[in-house]
Amino acid sequence: MLIRFLILLAVLLLIDFYFFQALKTIAVDWSEMKRNIAFRTYWAITAFSVVFGVFTILTYQHPLLPKFVYLYTTCLIFIIVVSKLIGSLFLMIDDVQRLIQWIVSLFNQNKSEINAVKNGISRAKFLSYGALTLAAVPLVSMIYGMIKTAFDFTIRREKIILRNLPDAFNGLKIIQISDIHSGSFASGDAFKKAVEMINAEKPDLIFFTGDLVNDRSDEAEPFVEIWKDLKAEFGIYSTLGNHDYGDYVQWDSPQLKAENLERLKEIHKEMGWDLLMNEHRILSKDGASIGIVGVENWGAALRFPRKGDMKKAKLNMPEVPVKLLLSHDPSHWKAQITNDHQDIDVAFAGHTHGFQFGIEIPGFKWSPSQYVYKQWAGLYSEGNQHIYVNRGLGFLGYLGRVGIKPEISVIELHNGKTILS
Repeated sequence: MLIRFLILLAVLLLIDFYFFQALKTIAVDWSEMKRNIAFRTYWAITAFSVVFGVFTILTYQHPLLPKFVYLYTTCLIFIIVVSKLIGSLFLMIDDVQRLIQWIVSLFNQNKSEINAVKNGISRAKFLSYGALTLAAVPLVSMIYGMIKTAFDFTIRREKIILRNLPDAFNGLKIIQISDIHSGSFASGDAFKKAVEMINAEKPDLIFFTGDLVNDRSDEAEPFVEIWKDLKAEFGIYSTLGNHDYGDYVQWDSPQLKAENLERLKEIHKEMGWDLLMNEHRILSKDGASIGIVGVENWGAALRFPRKGDMKKAKLNMPEVPVKLLLSHDPSHWKAQITNDHQDIDVAFAGHTHGFQFGIEIPGFKWSPSQYVYKQWAGLYSEGNQHIYVNRGLGFLGYLGRVGIKPEISVIELHNGKTILS
């Protein structure tokens, strides 16, 4: 462990020294005082990264230090390193060119080549400015994504027509939230804001589609009272995501891991959420009924748990004209639902977070997430079946969002007999 850390540290310092050359190049004409301030600031940031990196390793999981301290420290260091790495890659353009010119000059020492090398000085300064500018883009955008965009909850609305939807449920308003990742939050202020926004919509139903925590059930404990305030006429239904099982943390014994999961189930109950563990529920109104099916996590990729059991969830389920599915991982939809469970009208999923990075403008959306998941954000349809993939309310890994805002989904179901506005 120590050797790997030292190797990583050495590589990062080499990148640091290399990128520092860009600052030295553009600072040639600065005053001595201005250069000293710039250079000392640069190396102070490097010292911060090293010291806090070592601090994080030495004190990881210390009982007196909240986990989010490590998360935010690690995230800041990551942003700094990535920014310098991107700038360094651009800076290499000049060095590769200089290398080629030097090799050519060994065989052809004429005046034109000498002038080319001399002219390279101004080019080097231009590329140094370019390297610093490129490094500033991810630095600024990712820090802004942590401070502002991460908590800029956005309401996204969709209307879905289901021909078999009973008149009693026409216009049913469903709010979906997903991927809260409680352990990434230092306080409950953001969640209070989300609860206020949700309740203001006066939903008939609320769905939560998994990943309440990052790893441990105690991450959700401080926020139980906040989520208790959610209100919906037909109730709040939830399911588990891949992070809820505690698979990504080291446990002292299998028993502790099992107890963690049981405590998480209790927390759902304490919040007033009906956790569906491969189960179904029937909603009735004015003599009509629809069904809600909820399964445990099922991911098409082998690295994710496959605990979802659709047959068990629908066992002894009465025949109803419309069935709604809660399933955390959207890859479940194409892998099983559209082929083997065509009685599912609408599936609700999360999991992708929209990669927490991308571009979304009217008429266009892009994210690296789309290269992993065909259904990664928003509404998708195939025949008479639909899936809505929520972009997530929280965040994980990178504690922010760039271009992909946290989402509260408002989905209305209609039977086509009314004109949609």
